[in-house]
Amino acid sequence: MVQEDEGFAPPLNFDADMSARKKKGVHRPQFAPLFTHPAHQRNKPSKAHLLVNPYAGKRKGAAIGDRIKARLEQEGVEVTLSQSAYSGHLVTLASALVVGENEPIVAVGGDGTLCEVISGRMLLNLEQRQTFAIVPAGTGNSQANDLNLKSVDDAVEAILGGHVQALDLAKVELTEGLPGNEGERMVRFSHNLVTWGLGVDSNIQAERMRWLGPARYDVGILMAILANRKRSATLMINGRSVTDAFTLFLVQNSQTGGSLLPLAPGASVDDGEMDIGVLKRMKRSQILKAFGMLKAEGRHVFHPKVDYHRFTSLAITTDEPTAINVDGENLGSTPLVMHVLKHAVDIVVPVQNEKSEKSSSS
Repeated sequence: MVQEDEGFAPPLNFDADMSARKKKGVHRPQFAPLFTHPAHQRNKPSKAHLLVNPYAGKRKGAAIGDRIKARLEQEGVEVTLSQSAYSGHLVTLASALVVGENEPIVAVGGDGTLCEVISGRMLLNLEQRQTFAIVPAGTGNSQANDLNLKSVDDAVEAILGGHVQALDLAKVELTEGLPGNEGERMVRFSHNLVTWGLGVDSNIQAERMRWLGPARYDVGILMAILANRKRSATLMINGRSVTDAFTLFLVQNSQTGGSLLPLAPGASVDDGEMDIGVLKRMKRSQILKAFGMLKAEGRHVFHPKVDYHRFTSLAITTDEPTAINVDGENLGSTPLVMHVLKHAVDIVVPVQNEKSEKSSSS
């Protein structure tokens, strides 16, 4: 039975891209521009701070970090380099950095690596706006993909190019540890995604199959669909709440997640809001259809059991602790509270992102 106070505002409706062929019975949706504001040009940095996850990308992170350090130093950029030794270590390493103006903090790893690096700086409550760069060395690399950073070389060229854009973050407050191993309340600053429900189940399964590489995400989601656990939660969006049984919450700042799945076609990373796809309680056959539509260029937004909203504040509460994934990492448990911080930091982008922005707004 659904219990509501005022209920959510009406969900967003997507326009169909009529130039695309129909798949799964529908056209793909029209995607939002990733950035709604132009890039800013800065000088080539004189110094960069590399924070490396050596375990990223099947333990290739350390070698990639050394390669980037050498490349930047060849270009006259002074480089500091630190490697993490355990999960969460980059939060501490980032907080200890002494960073001058126009000195990018470079996360070498995946989305979880960038989350730790950003969180370590944001927890300091610094007045100076921080500039971050990401080098795609992880498995999923969703944020790097959205920024059109397809390779290590792309990332190095972007750092040297000096183009930055504003990036929204979400301050995420949750309980540390997965259900059964909960600790104290903790804070992370999300740049990519926050997931609750079936998506976390699938990620937990995927982490047990890291040897499969990116394919583990597809295997994990299929295993979670077959299990189809029933979940109840109270979801609050911008102060309006609904209590019901749900399948999955896909909370997004960027457009892709996992193995580059188009989870949030309407997301822009600098619009001051985040997006959430609410997948209502479904049968296995309905979930399989929705997942197939999702993989087909984000067509899940047209599924009758999927609602799409935007928010500046969000909360998830449950009767018993349930798992939460932040930027690809299974970090903690409910209750969860999120607040969007508009243009909280700057992110290094390749030059073509600015060109894309201008063309999309013309």
